[in-house]
Amino acid sequence: MTAAPLLSVRDLTVEFHTDAGWLRAIERVSFELMPQEALGIVGESGSGKSVTALSLLRLHAGSTTRMPSGEIRYDGLDLLTLPARTLRRIRGGEIAMIFQDPMSSLNPVLTIADQISETLMLHQGLDRAAARRQAIASLDRVRIADAARRVDAYPHQLSGGMRQRVMIAIAIACRPRVLIADEPTTALDVTIQAQILDLLRELQGELGMSVILISHDLGVIAEFAQRVLVMYAGRVVEQGPARALYRRPMHPYTSGLLAAIPPLDADVRRLPTIPGNIPDPSQRIDGCRFSPRCAEVQAACRATPPDLVSVGVDHLARCPPRLARLEEAR
Repeated sequence: MTAAPLLSVRDLTVEFHTDAGWLRAIERVSFELMPQEALGIVGESGSGKSVTALSLLRLHAGSTTRMPSGEIRYDGLDLLTLPARTLRRIRGGEIAMIFQDPMSSLNPVLTIADQISETLMLHQGLDRAAARRQAIASLDRVRIADAARRVDAYPHQLSGGMRQRVMIAIAIACRPRVLIADEPTTALDVTIQAQILDLLRELQGELGMSVILISHDLGVIAEFAQRVLVMYAGRVVEQGPARALYRRPMHPYTSGLLAAIPPLDADVRRLPTIPGNIPDPSQRIDGCRFSPRCAEVQAACRATPPDLVSVGVDHLARCPPRLARLEEAR
């Protein structure tokens, strides 16, 4: 029997209020996260990845944000309709998040011990002494040497890689069932990136977590995720098993992202690029949002927004021209 999804997102739309009115940041985003699965969400800056992640825990400012449609179900509960008190119990306890920039996410005037202990005291009811012991154990778990001494350090006294490990330690302190990692390797050198990804993989296996890894780097996603969600201009343009999606991308945007990965076995002086930029949310595009940048665009692409259509086993894409060619090949 197939396991039920641990997290299920259906038709999620998020809008932000600006001086120009309400702007739609993501539109009708749907996906599922299975128990102990690693799901990658990829796309350029501005594609809606982080907005989607923050929406899962309702971390957007309520006064300037609205969600006109959507449902986020976690373990049978709709997170969008939960009372704030119940959501606070889940947020950080059962669903945890690692943010992009540790230096702006960590409190500069509190020690690492204080910041990890706060989570443990809130969600597990530990006293300060027990929380400190657990904080040291969490630093050990993320491979920070001499954890008993480092726990009393301030964020500015640690390197970038160590700060990121501290963020992971805070996130896993309560052994969450879902971990959302938003660009966890940004601004780290390649060696440290590999160490952080290895650490996340080890912790996922050790704690039995489901993980959502968000990145603009398809190479990073390839090393970690079992399934991939490709986002563009606030919409999911392709999703499917990582192996199938990388082997046979069915959306031109996915193909463009894959082509931009530097090859290891060739002397390439200039990498392929996708012309143009992601459209501004205030810009009206009647058809496919990628059509102004697409080399395969047809008249129908500019007229009607394409649906997300099955192109293989658990593989969906929004590209009528490629779908037509696939049907002809069959």
